Amino acid sequence: MKYRRARFSKKLLLLFIPAALIALIVVLHVNVTGVLKSIAEANMRSITTVAVNDAIYYTLSDGVRYEELVRVERGEDGEITAITSDPLQINRIARDTAYMSQQNLQRMSEDGVDVPLGAFFGIEAWAGFGPKIHMKIIPISNVACKFVSAFEQAGINQTKHSIYLEIVADISIIMPSGTSNFASLTEVLICESVLIGKVPDTYLQADIFGDGYSLAPD
Repeated sequence: MKYRRARFSKKLLLLFIPAALIALIVVLHVNVTGVLKSIAEANMRSITTVAVNDAIYYTLSDGVRYEELVRVERGEDGEITAITSDPLQINRIARDTAYMSQQNLQRMSEDGVDVPLGAFFGIEAWAGFGPKIHMKIIPISNVACKFVSAFEQAGINQTKHSIYLEIVADISIIMPSGTSNFASLTEVLICESVLIGKVPDTYLQADIFGDGYSLAPD
């Protein structure tokens, strides 16, 4: 009887050890994957910020005047009758910025990221410790730009019209541990002007540039 119990206990032990090892491997894989994704995403967010800012600086290095983007029409009494945008100039700036941002992202992410050895233990508290291990990543990016505008009361019969360039970068990071996706939004003030006279409500309640995005060419 004792012999049978000993054999049964041994079989249970033999079954328990592999099951425990498999469970440990699964837990470590999940934890390590999460930590590695967080580190890679943080690195790519930093790279994206620099890439987009450099593209904006390059594209707008000569500056853009309000009158180059927007035309304000007035009636015989001097009141504002229409506010229109220059689609050719707007599309050029948006497409150039999107294209340059995407080129910068591809170039700056070619070297991959350096991950501390502690991150491979799957414990966030250890993620910043240990020597750096280089990890290759494959970033897939799609950058889109659009102009947006905002009207703000600036005084008696005065309205400040601000024009912003909005850049949205959708990033997918392919790593040995898995894939991570995120979006980065950058908004920069391009120019602004104070309009004298009453601005029609139709312009105050809508964006003169519409809702469309300009995508970076392939």
